[in-house]
Amino acid sequence: MIKLKLLGIGTNAKTKKGDGSEYLTAILYLASGDQVLKGLCAMAKIAMCMLACLYTAGRGRMSSVQAARIRKTVLLRDDPEEFERILRQDLDRFQAYCLKKNIQPVVRLNGTSDKWWIKIIKDYPLIQFYDYTKVYNRVAKQLPENYHLTLSYSEANPIYKDKIIEYGTKYKANIAVVFRDKNNIPSTFLGRKVISGDNNDLRFLDPTNVVVALYAKGLAKKDQTGFVID
Repeated sequence: MIKLKLLGIGTNAKTKKGDGSEYLTAILYLASGDQVLKGLCAMAKIAMCMLACLYTAGRGRMSSVQAARIRKTVLLRDDPEEFERILRQDLDRFQAYCLKKNIQPVVRLNGTSDKWWIKIIKDYPLIQFYDYTKVYNRVAKQLPENYHLTLSYSEANPIYKDKIIEYGTKYKANIAVVFRDKNNIPSTFLGRKVISGDNNDLRFLDPTNVVVALYAKGLAKKDQTGFVID
């Protein structure tokens, strides 16, 4: 398997479920919230998802993994041009590797962040990009065909909740909802059909106008803010 400097392949249990003969996914993991770079997760405080962030889930709990994410984010903060150069180098290598294998390259640039990477995404039309986002007005923008966004729901802030529903409805964007108990997920929520978001992470293959059900992992299991839904 190809090894990259900033992007990780096979480091996420859920993306591995979707990898195979058709797709291969690479993810960029950074230090979430304002740990290193202010504004990296612009809506985190409003949505109150800091405690429940995937930063603490799975391998993300390991100090070595967190240290690597911090190093990457420090580079982005202190030398953004060098960071972009390395990221583009990774994307070039990953794209070439996948195309040689006749596999669709898939990239999620916001594994634990919520940065607007649109300039880079537009430069790689052969790569399928996707993200979850709490910055709801992004779905109102004219996105390139190779970029899919799923809105991230939270009831921690009533104004934020209403905006997610408003933009999700107006722009037919899917909404990801984190439920506390994976064995007690409703069949409908917000007036939409609920589908599983944990079978794989290939969100761009989801039908439209659905709720994507995720379940709490890591510290999210203890969340009481309203981000995790009972």
